[in-house]
Amino acid sequence: MQRSTPTSAAGAAPRRLTGTAAFAVVAAVIGLALAASATPSPLYGVYQEQWQFSTITLTLVYAVYCIGVLGALLVAGSISDDVGRRPVLVTALSGLVLSTVLFALAESVTWLFVARALQGISTGVALGAAGAALIDLHPRGDARRVGLVNGTVSGAGMGLGSFVAAALVQYGPAPKVTPFVLLGVLFALALVATLLLPEPVRDRRRLSLRIQIPRIPPSVRGPFTLSALAVLASWSIGGIYLSLGPRLAAEMLHTDNHMAGGIAILALTIPGVFTQLIWHEADPHRLASIGAAVLGFGMALIVLSLSTHSAAFFVGASAITGAGWGVAFLGALRSLTVVIPPQHRAEVMSAFYVVAYASLAVPAIVAGVVVTHISIDDTFRIFGTLVVVLAAIVATLAARVRTGRAAVAV
Repeated sequence: MQRSTPTSAAGAAPRRLTGTAAFAVVAAVIGLALAASATPSPLYGVYQEQWQFSTITLTLVYAVYCIGVLGALLVAGSISDDVGRRPVLVTALSGLVLSTVLFALAESVTWLFVARALQGISTGVALGAAGAALIDLHPRGDARRVGLVNGTVSGAGMGLGSFVAAALVQYGPAPKVTPFVLLGVLFALALVATLLLPEPVRDRRRLSLRIQIPRIPPSVRGPFTLSALAVLASWSIGGIYLSLGPRLAAEMLHTDNHMAGGIAILALTIPGVFTQLIWHEADPHRLASIGAAVLGFGMALIVLSLSTHSAAFFVGASAITGAGWGVAFLGALRSLTVVIPPQHRAEVMSAFYVVAYASLAVPAIVAGVVVTHISIDDTFRIFGTLVVVLAAIVATLAARVRTGRAAVAV
């Protein structure tokens, strides 16, 4: 790892990570935060069976996390623009470490509510600061590369978090404890590394906590609107998969193995990581248009697979959907990161994540309520159809923006 040269004087400032090492630490924080969001998913069935609570209660546990994220983003999402990135990240990671302890010690559904709420608040605080710090700390200041890294670590974190947790629940010792011990150790290591980060914010002000809707500068509103629609289409699928995916996967794969849910979420997210790596040089509006179209097509195939009850069809359709999700998310993120003024980075990225987590939360919560009245297959059909329509709208709008830009360029 590269570090700044230390001074020999007594009481000298600690050595700071620089360059790629500092950038990698912030990227890891984003990946771990998304992994943590998915880690409880394979355990929900275990909790529900042991503690005998309803599906509505399970939906509320999921909702508490999302409300925590959104609340933190609205209250504290832009504070790193004022007080600095490093202190905000240190505070958020400390909260995430504590949340893993609460999960590991959980003895009732009340513990789940408290742990999930703390995890959500800490994640919301972390994401605004980390998204801005990624742009600040990239060694070459390349906003295009920042968008790629943010998108890939988000997808990989969500997929691997769910898959590893499912494997530990199925095959590891103490299934309600081991996933969170591992997660807690990783967060603790990230916390130590974060203490060594440089502070990119030079003009710092006093902390001011208040509910505030993140303001989008006029120059960013067009790209932000398109980005918001694209992330709405893509992350809404992730929310439904994280909340109902394990149950549907077990039904489609004809098994009660906890790995089924992990495989389904991995099939959705990992193709998205690879498509981002392959297509990262393309025009962001082209990415958003093509990605949304593929996403909508894949979601239509998932809906169709429910009628065939074919496990291979379901997994394949999930992979196609994930490939579109990755490209659409990358296009949305990259079209935004390249135009954010430096003084508004945390605020705009917080607004982006507000849309993302609202997209993750609202469909999942509503689906959790609906599934108590109709079958899980029919619930997926309804929400899948809505995603297909939304993806078609995003694909059309992105294509029009790209065509309009090309016409202006000529």
